[in-house]
Amino acid sequence: MAARNTARKRAFQILFEGDQRGADVLTVLADWVRHARSDTRQPPVSEYTMELVEGYAERAKRIDELIAQYSVGWTLDRMPVVDRNILRLGAYELIWVDATPDAVVLDEMVQLAKEFSTDESPAFVNGLLGRLKDLKPSLRRDES
Repeated sequence: MAARNTARKRAFQILFEGDQRGADVLTVLADWVRHARSDTRQPPVSEYTMELVEGYAERAKRIDELIAQYSVGWTLDRMPVVDRNILRLGAYELIWVDATPDAVVLDEMVQLAKEFSTDESPAFVNGLLGRLKDLKPSLRRDES
């Protein structure tokens, strides 16, 4: 599953870059793909990375609404950019990707928070995604 781990990390980096640049994540994804094809030193963008970024982009508004609704004491704008994008990726994969077990999503997102964010971030990410995991059946039902 190392390939999936790498795919998630790249998807997070694409979401993060889009957020930082104020660019559409699909544009950033296309840039990454184009760059990987034209520069052999760049690793290719995996199918799973593309699925994660495209899936997030399709539901970005709903995902941001959920994060804003269930994050206690934090608005999206006030969250560290790293945490916000880990949560976006995690919420998408947790709620809409049935092939990935919930525990794997939570663990992977906590690991990203440990690697890229503050000491407090892993607990914050785990808590918020844990809440979304508990609400997952009703969140998916609300979408219908």
